[in-house]
Amino acid sequence: MTEIISRPIPGSAPAGAAPDQAEAASPAAARPSRPDEVSVNGVTISRAAIAREIQNHRAKTPKDAFHAAARALVVRELLLAEARRLAIAAAPEADADGCRETADEALIRALLELEVRVPTADTETCRRYFEQNRRLFHTGDLFEASHILFAAAPDDAAGRREARAEAAAVAETLRSGAATFEAMARAHSACPSRETGGSLGQIGPGQTVSEFETALAALVPGATVPEPVESRYGIHLVRVARRIAGRDLPFEMVESAIAARLEDTAWRTAMRQYVGLLAGRADIRGVAMDGATSPLVQ
Repeated sequence: MTEIISRPIPGSAPAGAAPDQAEAASPAAARPSRPDEVSVNGVTISRAAIAREIQNHRAKTPKDAFHAAARALVVRELLLAEARRLAIAAAPEADADGCRETADEALIRALLELEVRVPTADTETCRRYFEQNRRLFHTGDLFEASHILFAAAPDDAAGRREARAEAAAVAETLRSGAATFEAMARAHSACPSRETGGSLGQIGPGQTVSEFETALAALVPGATVPEPVESRYGIHLVRVARRIAGRDLPFEMVESAIAARLEDTAWRTAMRQYVGLLAGRADIRGVAMDGATSPLVQ
């Protein structure tokens, strides 16, 4: 999520200025305005630190990325200051992958463990969420599918025309029964699946492009699409050998996942409230703290 700071658009010369005045004004106008110094209770957050933090924040504009990074560092300083005020001591720990915390990260972890607590989600709460969101707990259909790909880039008009013509010719051969799908895939497909007669194995939701998924959903087992399917990769002839219908998942299978989701949501809400309290009593300068807690809890 890397973002780069850009410079503001230079201003124009003052209205009514003479040509020589405009020329004199333009170099100064071309220089970008520097953001205000950012500080928390008198502790300055350097522009270099903010520039390093920017890569962790996705934003629509470089200016938005700068301010998101500044807010994240303000939140960090608020938490560290509170940990110091409470005289919290914490030793850095390592995670399951062996990555070790910094001393500051350990302080923040210990502070939040002490100050931000949320209730665990009981079975009744989880079941209520389950009943209200049944559509989230349903497996999608699986398809045992094969295809023949005639490759052509989206911006290659001539290549697309040629691929369509070749696909139409192969489709006609298949309809006539003169050759099997597997044989035509081995002879014509540009996909590595040609080595297995075009077989893609089992395909589930989200595993392929939307155009391909739409074609699969419209086919009955054993059928080949009546018309070639176009995607970003080229032109496809698609066949479905088998369709395995999705099913509703039982509550017992998803209860732990529901509990984790509810507890995470509750923690994020509590975290926003806690940081909001810290920010409300702090002297923060150089950055607006609207939505200030989001960088920490994303």
